[in-house]
Amino acid sequence: MTHEHAHHDHADHGGHAEHDHHDATLYRSPADAIAAPREKLAYVALLDPDAIAVVDVDPDSPTYSSVVGSWNAPIQAAPDEFHHYGWNICSSALGGGHHHEGSMERRYLIVPGLRSSRIYILDTASDPRNPTLVRTIEPAEVLSKSGYSRPHTVHCGPDGLFVSAIGSATENGPAGIFTMDHSTFDVIGPWEEHRGPQFTAYDFWWHMDENVLVTSEWGHPRDIEDGLVPESLLGRKYGHRIHFFDMATRKHIQAVDLGDQHQMALELRPSHDPSKTFGFVGVVIDVTDLSASVWTWHKDGDQWKAEKTITIPARPLDAEHLPPLLKGFGAVPPVVTDIGLSLDDQYLYVACWGTGELLQYDVSDPFSPKQTGAVELGGIYHRADHPSGRPWAGGPQMIEISRDGKRVYTTNSLYRAWDPQFYPGGIPGAMAQIDVLPGGGIKVNADFHVEFPGYRAHQVRLEGGDSSTDSFCFTA
Repeated sequence: MTHEHAHHDHADHGGHAEHDHHDATLYRSPADAIAAPREKLAYVALLDPDAIAVVDVDPDSPTYSSVVGSWNAPIQAAPDEFHHYGWNICSSALGGGHHHEGSMERRYLIVPGLRSSRIYILDTASDPRNPTLVRTIEPAEVLSKSGYSRPHTVHCGPDGLFVSAIGSATENGPAGIFTMDHSTFDVIGPWEEHRGPQFTAYDFWWHMDENVLVTSEWGHPRDIEDGLVPESLLGRKYGHRIHFFDMATRKHIQAVDLGDQHQMALELRPSHDPSKTFGFVGVVIDVTDLSASVWTWHKDGDQWKAEKTITIPARPLDAEHLPPLLKGFGAVPPVVTDIGLSLDDQYLYVACWGTGELLQYDVSDPFSPKQTGAVELGGIYHRADHPSGRPWAGGPQMIEISRDGKRVYTTNSLYRAWDPQFYPGGIPGAMAQIDVLPGGGIKVNADFHVEFPGYRAHQVRLEGGDSSTDSFCFTA
């Protein structure tokens, strides 16, 4: 669909192009989002082949815990590989300086193909259970306009859509962030004016009140796309820094090195309270002992600092129970692949995809997290079935927290080329719900188990927003 058609479609379906429209799912503050009605649908990125599944998460519905709709990507010569997609508009749109044409509706899903560099724009307004394709941005446009390749994470933010990319348009160029117009979906160009020492990229977020954007590092595509490269891991060639940029000038301010033994500094979760200046970053593995960790970053005067606040040790295991990748180590690394922060900034959830655990920490004091809960699900170490009695392959991987903080949804696939290295038996796509108990503690919901036959399952997005989609402009 052409740019003009996409824009015309927006006006026809939305019916609000003539005047401002306040979408009820745009929340001024975290408290407003927490108090909003609970989610009834979840959108789940599937891969191998690529699709978006729509899951009924309303316990009062007769189709609860089942797939009620989907959109399948056109068959391409090579896979798109969907990962961290996002909404066109979120709560950041309510702040000053955000320029939106027509209505402000959380309506379109922006779905990048990590492997293909193609981006799909899906409309959820006419039928939320069956998204429809309104535009495809082909790889040539992404590469030529942005200078980057392999788009990974989408965030709706100040003045438009921000997309991180883990590769360059040239083979050995730097990775980074590019922007898109959130009304027309045109690719605008690279975001950074001065990138400083950052070369590899992964996640990004911001502290808008501080005018600061934070980024993290994964690795060069050659160390990712065909599988985890043990020589590069032990050679400490994956990312281990977080970076801070001035959002107004788009210039690099500071790099914080976590130490090169801490390989793959991935998910970033800043405080949801916009007046606070702390956040968490998950580190996949320490090559000296196979542990994983979570670090707390914070502003100290005019400097940004980070300190390790959670360490999760590896679990010893006989080689006969280990995949070939790990046999020589005699242990299972936790492999922290995702972290999530509840909207009230109280609980941090840590997915240990290797061992098969989801951990809950009280981070009311972000510098002294206290573990308050744990569940076992799958895992090389635990091999724990779902409480329904059905098997769970892989471990808790991507996690998404409901706005009210009472539910955590998890899926089980990490990355197409890495899954078989850790789980040679395969990872059939599945989704579980973990219930959060009053006062702390978590439990896997025995009545919620969704299977995606023939697919793998990755990122979850919730209708109306979730804890890793929105950033808030107001404290109340």
